[in-house]
Amino acid sequence: MFKKYIIPILMAAALVAAFQYYSWKGVALVGTGLVFWLLMHFNRTMQVLKRAANRPIGYVDSAVMLNAKLSQGVTLLHVIALTKSLGAQQSPKDTQPEVFRWTDGTQSHVNCTFHEGKLSAWTLWRPDQNSATPEPEVKQSVL
Repeated sequence: MFKKYIIPILMAAALVAAFQYYSWKGVALVGTGLVFWLLMHFNRTMQVLKRAANRPIGYVDSAVMLNAKLSQGVTLLHVIALTKSLGAQQSPKDTQPEVFRWTDGTQSHVNCTFHEGKLSAWTLWRPDQNSATPEPEVKQSVL
């Protein structure tokens, strides 16, 4: 909870320090830098969501590769950028923790649990290869 207040406090402190040392010219310079920084983050968020909008919800190219790339503490936006897809929500809406699922073409899936927007746990599930119906053998004839 404390972490979400650190950035705004540091921004305000930078503006106050700029005013004390360089008057309004300093405020204009630091303010311009802060607006530029905020616009860069906004642009990154919009690009990630634009890419995710063109893919099916909850789909990932390879669940195994997603499982290998995940690490605890990454944000939901980072996972969406990795998968290029929004996750299929498995938990009730607006409750903590949030659980999202990404499934690949082999029906393997990764369930990701996010607590306050940060990845806290994930599990990979793969279908049992032995219970699948075997493909028919193709016999070749020698002429």
